[in-house]
Amino acid sequence: MTELERSLKVLANRRRLAIVRYLKRTRQASVSDIAAEIRLSFKATSNHLARLASAEVVEFEKVGLLVFYRLAGRLPKTVARLISLI
Repeated sequence: MTELERSLKVLANRRRLAIVRYLKRTRQASVSDIAAEIRLSFKATSNHLARLASAEVVEFEKVGLLVFYRLAGRLPKTVARLISLI
């Protein structure tokens, strides 16, 4: 599976699209903030974020006990264009 296919597959989920939309708006957010925004449990949100991270759609940074996520800086052009339309 190519990088583009992997990215598109991971984006084909309404919860993950909601996460991407939120991160696009806020630039960076903790798992707790994202979970509250999309009205999903911390664990389920964390699982969705892990899938987005494995497809290199989002990046994360650990600060103490918190983990902050943001959209990846280097996305395939097609994926970046799709995200710009969200």
